[in-house]
Amino acid sequence: MLKLNVQDEISRLRAVVLGTALSNGPIPKIEDCYDPKSIEHIKAGTYPTEADMIKELDAVDEVFKKYGVKVFRPEVIQDCNQIFARDIAFVIDDILIEANILPHREEEVEAIDYIWNQVAENKRIILPENCHVEGGDVMPWYDHIFIGTYSGNDYSDLITARTNIHAVKAIQDIFPHKKVKSFELRKSNTDPKENALHLDCCFNPLGKGKAIIHKNGFLIEDEYQWLVDFFGKENIFEITKDEMYQMCSNVFSISEDVIISERNFTRLNSWLRKQGFTVEEVPYAEIGKQEGLLRCTTMPLIRD
Repeated sequence: MLKLNVQDEISRLRAVVLGTALSNGPIPKIEDCYDPKSIEHIKAGTYPTEADMIKELDAVDEVFKKYGVKVFRPEVIQDCNQIFARDIAFVIDDILIEANILPHREEEVEAIDYIWNQVAENKRIILPENCHVEGGDVMPWYDHIFIGTYSGNDYSDLITARTNIHAVKAIQDIFPHKKVKSFELRKSNTDPKENALHLDCCFNPLGKGKAIIHKNGFLIEDEYQWLVDFFGKENIFEITKDEMYQMCSNVFSISEDVIISERNFTRLNSWLRKQGFTVEEVPYAEIGKQEGLLRCTTMPLIRD
């Protein structure tokens, strides 16, 4: 059996699910896309190839091997995009929660059934059907759980609105001893620079008390300000709209002082090194064309 443990985003990683690009399928039709950035690249003829994305995921796998992290991969489904492992489930404390994700993506969840079945039954939760949630919106942080959400009346019209207020309430009920803090995110079906697909597209807490943030990703300035005050302005790396579009906040912490980052994030990576982090740079720009990056493709199972 797997004994899960995830209390935060930065403790030393021991086991993780890493997405796969094997048998990723043909370039999707525009009407089948889940985000505006993918649509932009399909129209431009620059949508990523399966071979390039396999290489990028392999580069992350190599970093995990270097640090002795046990890596699980989803079972491969023919012609199915299974890159974004964070969407389909997430761990808080020792509990594995299956995400209620977009319709037509249920088979992605079935591809990690072999992991689900290694977790004790009383440590597995499937949320009620009306609770929509994806792991990119959920961040355990010691006695807090940060959750990105959208509660506008047009929720059902926005394919980019992934986590609803029902899910926020359900998670609070499961973890009554924690402080669940939700953040309303800016959503757009058409403009990737005005769309925070998940909370980790505009915010990421790091080790050493640091954090990355993009103000415009938040709909309510007071909620953005709450995070700035929580971490301290001097500890925050503010990213520009263009850096958010490149997914600069979506790095991944192996430990409090080791971060996997995209090799083109020059300004961010330089700042991280100045703060004393070890930065493991990988090529991930092709995967980034689907509006997801390093945190999106990884789902931690066990941290110290």
